[in-house]
Parts: sequence; structure tokens; C-alpha cells
Amino acid sequence: MTITESLQVPDFQLSPELQQFREFVRDYAAKHLGRAAEYDSNVEFPRDAVVAAAELGLLRTTVAKEYGGSAMGNVASCVMLEEINARCASTGVTISVHNSLVNSLLGKWCSEEQKRRWFPKLVTGEWLGAYCLSEAYSGSDAAALRCEAKKDGDHYVMNGAKLWITTGSEAQLFVVFARTGPDRVKGISAFVVEKSWAGVGVGKKERKLGLRGSPTTEIVLENVKVPADCLIAEEGMGFTIALDTLDGGRLGIASQSLGIAAAAIELIRSEIASQVDAKGRPTASQADQWTLADLAADLDAYRFLTWRAAVLRDRGVRCSTEAAMAKSTASRLANRAARAAVSILGERGASGATAAERLLRDARITEIYEGATDIQRLVIARGLMA
Repeated sequence: MTITESLQVPDFQLSPELQQFREFVRDYAAKHLGRAAEYDSNVEFPRDAVVAAAELGLLRTTVAKEYGGSAMGNVASCVMLEEINARCASTGVTISVHNSLVNSLLGKWCSEEQKRRWFPKLVTGEWLGAYCLSEAYSGSDAAALRCEAKKDGDHYVMNGAKLWITTGSEAQLFVVFARTGPDRVKGISAFVVEKSWAGVGVGKKERKLGLRGSPTTEIVLENVKVPADCLIAEEGMGFTIALDTLDGGRLGIASQSLGIAAAAIELIRSEIASQVDAKGRPTASQADQWTLADLAADLDAYRFLTWRAAVLRDRGVRCSTEAAMAKSTASRLANRAARAAVSILGERGASGATAAERLLRDARITEIYEGATDIQRLVIARGLMA
């Protein structure tokens, strides 16, 4: 068997179109994300940055063109989210949830009528979306959720509370997972719930270590009448929908982690580059230079892991194992890089005089949400043994 040279060399470069898109997003980030430190210190939602993103079409990358989207797909979304999160992780997680956990889910699982009902407001940013899965007694164990939706004629009556909901106080549309039957897994269904409906309320707002510009809240559902035509797919499909959607969500958090890591690595690089003698020779310690080298090498490696999973998802191939690998490795890198930046920059790193301290706080959540690191290890192990 003869293998041609072209088949032996994988193409690890972004296409010219994606390179152009990356520059477009970098321009957006440079112009609109300069207030990241203010969002953090004031615990302020980055409304102006999100509005600008919507106007530039960054809230519709995973939506088909027939519904007003740009149909750019998961690889483009990963490229976009890395650039945005390198500047402002609060803006980044808002855009990530809207695209990967809400728009992608509706596009894959909703009916034609449902898509035409909700996408016009979602793709323009008139409405933001939120993903409501977690509860007080069902964090990592999503199948333990207790929120109920009981069928009553042409509607369901929904009762329960969802916790740790990203963008909860700003979203107008919620994808809510609720129990419609006794079976632990097959008794879960997914619904679209609009904020304006009677009985839908925003509860406690969490006080957080990082991502302080992104509101994380409780969503309270008290005797909410959910029209039957707001059921997504069919009864009993909720758990399947949730797990499938989390594959895409983990790519979003992997990309967020890459962005945070890239920003931290750049701080370290700039610090080392500034330490030179009179002849311009570097005076930084060998240990710091080795730290920079290791972090930069890992950044490239985990970026390729993330893009690989995104390519599979764009091709319609299940990528649970690959997405978990990307999310697990990238999130740990973000934390390691941010810690190193604080250490190497010293007082300026720890005091808030640079972005290092904020990056360290923002990085911590990446190993927790969308499945903690230990859960990713379980997903990977099960995938390898399947």
C-alpha cells in the first residue's frame, strides 16, 4: 500500500477563514473588553460588552443560517471563546453558555416551530439564554434532580429550584430539566421556560471568588404553567439531551481555560522579557524560563485537544471522551498558569496591580463547573473502557 505525502501530514493550521475570524474577535476584544477589571471589582454584568458581541454576530455562531445564525460551528466557537476569555472571563462565560448550552441545544433538539419561535430573539441578543440543570441535591449527579413538571391537560405545572445558574438574573429564556416520571434517568425531560411567565423568579445571587461580572443565581419555579409545546423533543429525553449538550459546554470551558492560561502566560513572558542586563541579556532565573516553556508547550497541546473534540462535534461524531480530555487538561493548565503568574510577578501579581490576581480567581471555577475534574476523569475512563 502506498501512502501519498499529502496523507501523511495532518493540517494543524486554522483555515484562512478561521484565521480571519480570530482577528475579527481579537479586534472586538481589544475594543470592548477593556473594562474587565471594573466588571470584577464592581461585580457588574458586562452588558456593554455583550451588546457589542451581539451586534457583531458573536451570539449566533452555533445556529443554522435559516434561523438567523452564522453556522460557524464548534471550532469557530472555540477560537472565539479563547480570545474573549483571554481578556474577560465574565463576558466569555456569558457568551459560551448562550452559544454552547442554549443555542446548540435548541438547534439540535427542538422542532421547526420551536426554533422559529425562539431563535429570532436569541441570535440578536434581545434575549440571553441560561441552562438550568443543577440543584441543591444534584450537582455532579444530575440524575438526582427533584424539580418536577406534572402534566395537566395542555400544559405542565413546574415546581422546584435550580442553583448555580450562569446569567440567571439576565436571561429571558431558560432551558429547564425537570422530572416528569419516577425513573431516575428516563423520568427527566427538558423544557423551554420564559422568564416573563408567572411563577418564574430569580432567587439568591451567589457571592463568588471569580467571574464576578457573570451573575450566578438561583432560579425559583413555583406552579409555573409550561405549555406542552415547550417540551423539548419528547418526555424522558431530558437526561440524554443534558449529557449531549454538556459535551459542547465542556468545549466552551476548555476554550475559556485556554484563554485564561494564554493571558497568564503572556504576563509571565512579558515579565521575563523585561528582566535584562545592560547588554540586553535575560537575567530571569532559569526556573522561571522553564516554567514559561512548559506552560507554553502545554497550551499548544491542549488547544489541539480542544480543537480535535470540536471537529468531531462539528462532524456529528460523539466526543464525550475527547471533550472531557480537553476540559480536564485545559482547566488544570489555567490554574497552574495563573498561579505561576502570581508567583513570578510577586507583589504586582498578588496585589491586583496586574491581571494576574484576577486570572487566578477566574481560573478556579474552570475545574468545577461543567463537571469537576474528577468527573472528567470518570468520563474519560469510562470512555476508554467502553
